Amino acid sequence: MPRPTPKSSNRTQPINAQPEVVSPLWLVKAIAVTIVAALLCGYLTLCLLFYQGQWQLVLHPTRTFAAPTSIAGIPYELIHFGPDESATPQLTGWWIPSSPPARYPHATILFLPGGDGSLADSIPTLASLHNLGLNVFAFDYRGYGQSAATRPSQQNMTHDADSAWQYLTNSRALPPQQIIPYGTGVGASLATQLAASHNTIPALILDSPRADLLELAQHDPRARLLPVRLIFHEHFPLAAPLSALRTPKLLLTRAASPDQSFRTAADPKLTVELPSPADALYSQSLARFLDQYLPPAPTQQLVPSPAPTH
Repeated sequence: MPRPTPKSSNRTQPINAQPEVVSPLWLVKAIAVTIVAALLCGYLTLCLLFYQGQWQLVLHPTRTFAAPTSIAGIPYELIHFGPDESATPQLTGWWIPSSPPARYPHATILFLPGGDGSLADSIPTLASLHNLGLNVFAFDYRGYGQSAATRPSQQNMTHDADSAWQYLTNSRALPPQQIIPYGTGVGASLATQLAASHNTIPALILDSPRADLLELAQHDPRARLLPVRLIFHEHFPLAAPLSALRTPKLLLTRAASPDQSFRTAADPKLTVELPSPADALYSQSLARFLDQYLPPAPTQQLVPSPAPTH
């Protein structure tokens, strides 16, 4: 039986087919896109690192491991307060009671330090306030001094200031009408926020404030190429809160011209420019301000004795 003849295919195999060639222009575009993507990722990473570490531009904490034996020779009580979820105190403070006979034995200064160093750097100021006849409570924010080793930030420090207020009003049962926040440096912003949150506060003292820190961050060489205005959040605002705060204010400045936030602060206010040294004028200004705005000491109501029974 004859074999069938295979059918011939109509397809013709290409002879010497040319390989596909990648366009050089496409390669250049691909490389350019890769470089741009890498630069964008690097820039976003840089922005993230700045966002997380921006506190270091405006806050410079110092840790201490031993409490002083006294405050310029004045005895004091070391206080641990502000417990966290595990009931462990996070904050360390100093309670400096007034010495009899004190001029203002019923009044307490809640001292809110600045963002540089630690509370130990404020000992001369604390001694001056005590010598004026006041009780003084001062503390280190978390990340400072002997308080918990937590990264400081505006949010954390605001919470710490509120913890100090709660300690005085709850644990020590001090009347809010007798507590005067005293803020220095960035502590001026925290003191102002306290006064704005508690209308029972009788007066506010701000000493050489350092707040509204956006401009400071913008001029830092490390942030020159970053969108600082968009990602900076350690502002410690002062000018806007002061302009709306009706609490009596003593504004102390040690510069030739007052801070802009002082100029726009709402009345009533007393602005004092302190020379250097300023011990006498400093004490006189505080005494004048306290005499005018501090409520008098509460009087003890006499309970009549029961009538004698026969």
